[in-house]
Amino acid sequence: MDLPVTDASRRALFVETALVLGVSLGASGIYAVLSIIRKVTAQASLSSQTTTMNEAVTPDRPWLDLAYQLAGVGLGVVPAFLAVYLLLRDDASAARRIGADLRRPGFDLGRGMLLAAAIGIPGLALYLTARALDLNTTIAAAGLGQTWWAIPVLVLAAAQNAILEEVVMVGYLFTRWSQAGWSFVTIALTSAFIRGTYHLYQGFGGFVGNLAMGLIVAYAYRRWDRVGPLVIAHTILDVVAFVGYAVLAGRVSWL
Repeated sequence: MDLPVTDASRRALFVETALVLGVSLGASGIYAVLSIIRKVTAQASLSSQTTTMNEAVTPDRPWLDLAYQLAGVGLGVVPAFLAVYLLLRDDASAARRIGADLRRPGFDLGRGMLLAAAIGIPGLALYLTARALDLNTTIAAAGLGQTWWAIPVLVLAAAQNAILEEVVMVGYLFTRWSQAGWSFVTIALTSAFIRGTYHLYQGFGGFVGNLAMGLIVAYAYRRWDRVGPLVIAHTILDVVAFVGYAVLAGRVSWL
């Protein structure tokens, strides 16, 4: 039986979630707000500016650059493990309860593929429309050059993004804020808003698209009680974006 929520326990839950966000996606949100302010106050129009993701650090030294990229992937997923660890301290079955396990791989893969299709196609249309309306920067989703390890690193980066965002923004926050007494609607709206905010560095299209994605995955999580399909869907979306850009950039006009 769940213990009654007191003012002290509610405050403790909010402090904990604020700290987890502060070392992960909340900090990204602050930098994203600063980034969009810098971009909209620049002389160049928003759509003429390029936002490069997965950028090389030392392109003249590929092996050192590979080490940088792998370190970024490894360290980037740590806040998700921290979030699960904090949940496990209270409930040894927490990973299973939020669906952050491998019990149902077929279910997770099938639902994840459907969710990726439902989000990805409208998302691409929104990006192109926002860029045409000068509401979004041009996204260069991969900037690692022609190294032999570029594609594997892009796949790892996609998985890292997916694990971090879905475990923290959905599995962890939905659990903690529910324990604090928040309604599902309030949690879904708050989580989706934060998700949109830390994508503002892309432009306003990135904010709207990811806010919508946050609401969709919130509904999916409530329906399936598992973050597994959300991680699969997010990984597929980012793999298509990152690897697709690396392969097609310069070959199609709309990238």
